[in-house]
Amino acid sequence: SLGAPETVISAMPAGRIISNNNSPDVPFDVSINPYQGCEHGCVYCYARPSHSYLDLSPGLDFETRIFYKPNAVARLIETWEKRSYECKPITIGANTDPYQPIEKSQAITRQLLEKFLEHRHPVNIITKSHLVTRDLDLLAELASARLASVAISIPTMNDELKRVMEPRVPSAKSRLNALAELSAKGVPTSVLVAPIIPAINDDEIEATLEAAATAGADQARYIFLRLPHELKNLFAEWLEVHFPDRAERVLSLIRQASGGRDYDSRFGMRQTGRGPYAEMLGKRFRAACRRNGLNGENYQHVLDCNQFFPPGQRQLGLDL
Repeated sequence: SLGAPETVISAMPAGRIISNNNSPDVPFDVSINPYQGCEHGCVYCYARPSHSYLDLSPGLDFETRIFYKPNAVARLIETWEKRSYECKPITIGANTDPYQPIEKSQAITRQLLEKFLEHRHPVNIITKSHLVTRDLDLLAELASARLASVAISIPTMNDELKRVMEPRVPSAKSRLNALAELSAKGVPTSVLVAPIIPAINDDEIEATLEAAATAGADQARYIFLRLPHELKNLFAEWLEVHFPDRAERVLSLIRQASGGRDYDSRFGMRQTGRGPYAEMLGKRFRAACRRNGLNGENYQHVLDCNQFFPPGQRQLGLDL
């Protein structure tokens, strides 16, 4: 059939639920991904190659073979019960979107948030979806105790570009509305302009930051397009289909910002690129942040790790 390919959803019990990140250029140390694969179908997603470990394709399989972790909450509680556990803010949604469509039926992200609130554990969320506002009750209560923040990713405000770049993601307008609803309820919000793709969406930096600041965001960060492993071929094919007139120019600018290669995976380089073009992007981004009162230097809302109490302890029984 010529319709959209069917999405197949399967359970994948997690051996452990918390991933540790040792990259100095990523602003969090620990993360949880309730899902593997992502229905949003963003062509540039750097998590796509992770599907290869399952003998599935980083292309279509990544967006149509979605796995959920039914024991995510149980694994989280087990981790928190360990004597050696050290409380640091946990990011939900580092690899795949915790509010992709499957969350409507599975609600794993919501169940995790309930535990974060119950045990007063700090949490950051990264999403592209308006569905995050469904959990405003939990997020607002967490935020009032300095225990939550939300980053919303908006790489383009152009609906036509969004349709080919991130086909099943809510519109930029819907994401700006989510920012506004969250910040109105006191949830600290930031905008992630990611990825910036040369000659595709790099002309939108200023407009995106202005719109996000107007909606209530108070911080911003950007990431230069990353093309690890199989992603560079997928991306090059996508360019040929949608932007044949400038495919060569786009790839040439990417290589310029990656020291002549398609991808420079070194820490400190891979998020921002380097060289004159990449430096110009950084300058424009920082100038637009200053103009709009966004903190683009020290990206991260400061959350409180001192309120956490492990499962099995009463909140006041910490001195036992």
